[in-house]
Amino acid sequence: MAAYNAPLRDMRFVMNEFLDPTRLRALPGCEEITPDLVDPILEEANKLCSEVLFPLNRTGDEEGCHIENGVVRTPKGFPEAYKLYCDGGWGSLSADPEYGGQGLPRSVAMVFEEMMCSANLAFGMYPGLTHGAVAAISKHGTTEQKVTYLPKMVSGEWTGTMCLTEPQCGTDLGLITTRAVPVGDGTYRITGNKIFISAGEHDLSSNIIHLVLAKLPDAPKGTRGISLFLVPKFLPKEDGSPGQRNGAMCTALEHKMGIKASATCAMSFDDAVGWMVGEPHRGLAAMFTMMNEARLGVGIQGLGLAEVSYQNAVAYAKDRLQGRGIDGTKHPEKPADPIIVHPDVRRMLLTMRAQIEGCRALAMWTALEQDIAHRHPDPAVREAADDFVQLITPVVKAYLTDAGWDGTAAGMQVLGGHGYIREWGMEQYVRDARIAQIYEGTNGIQALDLVGRKMGAHAGRYLRRFFHPVLAYIEEKSEDAAMAEEFILPLSKAFGRLQSATAEVARRGLGDPFEAGAVATDYLRLFGLTALAFCWARMAEVALQQQDDPTGFYKAKLTTARFFMQRILPQTSALSAGIMAGGKTVKEFEEAAF
Repeated sequence: MAAYNAPLRDMRFVMNEFLDPTRLRALPGCEEITPDLVDPILEEANKLCSEVLFPLNRTGDEEGCHIENGVVRTPKGFPEAYKLYCDGGWGSLSADPEYGGQGLPRSVAMVFEEMMCSANLAFGMYPGLTHGAVAAISKHGTTEQKVTYLPKMVSGEWTGTMCLTEPQCGTDLGLITTRAVPVGDGTYRITGNKIFISAGEHDLSSNIIHLVLAKLPDAPKGTRGISLFLVPKFLPKEDGSPGQRNGAMCTALEHKMGIKASATCAMSFDDAVGWMVGEPHRGLAAMFTMMNEARLGVGIQGLGLAEVSYQNAVAYAKDRLQGRGIDGTKHPEKPADPIIVHPDVRRMLLTMRAQIEGCRALAMWTALEQDIAHRHPDPAVREAADDFVQLITPVVKAYLTDAGWDGTAAGMQVLGGHGYIREWGMEQYVRDARIAQIYEGTNGIQALDLVGRKMGAHAGRYLRRFFHPVLAYIEEKSEDAAMAEEFILPLSKAFGRLQSATAEVARRGLGDPFEAGAVATDYLRLFGLTALAFCWARMAEVALQQQDDPTGFYKAKLTTARFFMQRILPQTSALSAGIMAGGKTVKEFEEAAF
């Protein structure tokens, strides 16, 4: 039946061999981040995820959350699991020690996040939103807000939410109608309705801190008039404990396709007491601190679900007997061969594996650049790292969640009819994965962000943070006989297509923004494939240096790299052709004809 164990060997490979660990250990506060310190953390994380969280995944999905008079109950076992999570300090891994955090780098915490997403995505939603709320308060909050809220949120005693969407508007936040009226004592009264609020109400923590977008009475129209407010479920007393109930209430739970153990709430704010976070009418900028964290986290959700689906698909394919190999019997001692001998099953499994391992490398590379952007003493180095993170965030969010959807669907397909029924657990991964392509900005919005904002930012400075290292690597390794034909040449061709597409999209977009928007999704996928090709070339380079390894790990890594280059990367050719064709056929189709 279904099982999960963290892919610790591959995670360590990415952390210690694919990435340059000296870059991390050169950062202030990271000098002791060595395998001796990190490996025991990963081992314990795997125990929590595989032994505590994973067994609750299916039962939580079947039971779901329940609401009675505004009180939400999470599934059986969730409160106890959350207590173990908090007692183990798992929510504080990368938090600031000033507020009770352990101060570990983001790149270490991200590994645990992937495990939790694989083991029980719905459970991970509760502390996951808290991390983003902590980031927003840390960057934009007052000293008093930080002292009052951050220690309890870091410990997990209190959790956080992000309240953006309203019934009449989703992505277009300029249309929100939630109002914030100043009282004159530094507080505001918040009134309005929000929907799709993950972890908006539950029984895991003693307080819930809502970060709410609202408009002041004198607010300008549109997004320029949005402010951000901190609205606790219970107003803190002087001693910091939860006091009087605030005017924030869950009025309904959404009935969803997946992540059913995660409470997705409709929230009503009725004259609720709130405090402004950041500057008036600057709430969207403050909220983006939280959203960018969330977008990277959502990418990890896609990765985590693809990984657990892959593990169970492999186990089934090795065990399920059906037919004989089309090129001859492989297991004559058995009444039939296991389906893993069949070429299409192997194709699906290798596609899943190549995408998962490439996405893991890209995500952890991004996390390392986050650490550098936050910790490096040189402002110019911090800026360069942050530029890269800004550029790659929409790619990580969209490409990894697309890979999660494709991967879970492929995993279900490997099991055939057994994958479609609940007993084997595979259909839940498909249902859970689908939302990741939608929330925190749909993947189409991510593509528009990449093309419309990131591509031209600072006269192309963001793009150069990716383009220059890739070009330098191609030039450096083009004469390496072991690398050139199998890895550098395919990477070079894909990178050339990306360069040409970038120039064409920028040129056409200047004359007609619709042109850029019409090909944005194809462009983001082209970008993602090229980024993974760069990661795979570098991983292959490491593996080539370990040919004598008796475990077979590096041999498998090389074979997977070749599969990616030969069977997945050629998609860039079709994407390039579609981008070059432009958006004319999209634009000219009559609206009435749809």
